[in-house]
Amino acid sequence: DGAMLAIEEINAAGGVVGKQLEPLLIDDGCEPKQAVPAANRVVNSGAKFAVAHACSGTTVPAVNVYDQEGIVAITPGATSPLVTDTIRPHYFFRTIGRDDQQGPFAADYIANVLKPKTVAIIHDKQTYGSGVASQVRDSLGDTDVDIVLFEGINVGDSDYSAVITKLKSINPDLIYFGGYHAELGLLLRQAREQDLQTQFMGPEGVANEDLVAIAGPAVADLLVTLPADFTKLPGNEQILEHFKTYGRSPDGAFTMTAYAAVQILVASIEAVGEDPDAVADYMHSNAFDTAIGKVEYDEKGDLKEFEFAVFKWDENGELEQLEF
Repeated sequence: DGAMLAIEEINAAGGVVGKQLEPLLIDDGCEPKQAVPAANRVVNSGAKFAVAHACSGTTVPAVNVYDQEGIVAITPGATSPLVTDTIRPHYFFRTIGRDDQQGPFAADYIANVLKPKTVAIIHDKQTYGSGVASQVRDSLGDTDVDIVLFEGINVGDSDYSAVITKLKSINPDLIYFGGYHAELGLLLRQAREQDLQTQFMGPEGVANEDLVAIAGPAVADLLVTLPADFTKLPGNEQILEHFKTYGRSPDGAFTMTAYAAVQILVASIEAVGEDPDAVADYMHSNAFDTAIGKVEYDEKGDLKEFEFAVFKWDENGELEQLEF
């Protein structure tokens, strides 16, 4: 919705350098095995610019394709440091913070606001989930919080009774989960069914509206770290009006970051033309005013700064940003 709205707005205003933007929609299913085939579809299409991918597990193997083929790509959702640390790409960028920004932020909130004595950390053993969980664990290591469990679960399992039984025996003050909404939804629901009432917390990967359908009432009081609510950023009033006009929603963890990705690509093309080399160089050396605020990149294509926030899910499945 974010990327498509930006494209629709730009085309309605006359396009970019006199041309209309043509979106090519490709779904990698958040499946690592589909990452390279999806990226190759971008290559074969002849496109030189992409908003891709959303999940860290698919972005990490796809980065090489974009960098080798000289395609300028921006991920609005992949937070794993491996995205840009592995090959230090020239053509690949983000409009989202890294896990080593998000994890310490979450740990800071846990230690200084929630102040639990003990924390259990569960993760899904995947690139994103285990990565952000490790960042939280390592950051809490510098505090008085005691990590009483750090354990992985299997993606796709339908019964998490074994880990819930272990959690009940440990009885931590807080449970942090690194991973996506499908597994957390089952964990939450089954935990409440088995009378484990401990507070849960997770990263932006769990903040999917389908979580409510999976977890049901158990979603109440779940804490999540997310990109700050950029819909409240001064200057975005017209963008929000356009969301209504075009029948699209500004809600979602990566909607505004995807909108900003299109803004950055378009501003760069307007400044230096359509050559990907020139666009990438321009992006590395300039600042951009976007729907997520001021954006500046370091030499790896990571944001120099990004604002995360803590949100709380209520019993109606609505998210409220908390003060910190």
